[in-house]
Amino acid sequence: MKPGYNSSYPNLMEVRLVAGNYMSSLHAKKSFFKGEVIADLALSRPAAQKTRFTVQVEADEHIELNSDLVYMNHSCDPNVAFDILQQRVVALQDIDVGSELTFFYPSTEWDAEEPFECRCGSKNCLKLFSGAKSIATEVLGKQLYISPHIWKLVKKRDELERM
Repeated sequence: MKPGYNSSYPNLMEVRLVAGNYMSSLHAKKSFFKGEVIADLALSRPAAQKTRFTVQVEADEHIELNSDLVYMNHSCDPNVAFDILQQRVVALQDIDVGSELTFFYPSTEWDAEEPFECRCGSKNCLKLFSGAKSIATEVLGKQLYISPHIWKLVKKRDELERM
């Protein structure tokens, strides 16, 4: 961590800064149990525009995280979820001290601002992240958590495809 950096959640998580584009990560400083609230989204605020650093909370609304949560990386096999309705981050499984905290970006993001090649290494890896819009309903259904606004958009997409 850089000198002078003030963590948003100093007792719960730590940012591991690494030189290079998007190489930093967020790690647990304590153990979390499945279902436990890891953080709230109180430090977030509405985003003026969608970027790769915002989180979609409605079909046409994004938030800026304004906290260490911005360092949370994507995984196709995530250990946390952004529960948009409850405005909190929740453990999807038991998490050990030192574990990287990850979430499934398509669980909140319909159409990615900047698609990227996924290198999460999961056996379920999608290989490319471009948003939930391009992921089959059956694949999304295998995730432990998908935001309600994403399910609404999936339903709309699927209905249009059937026409």
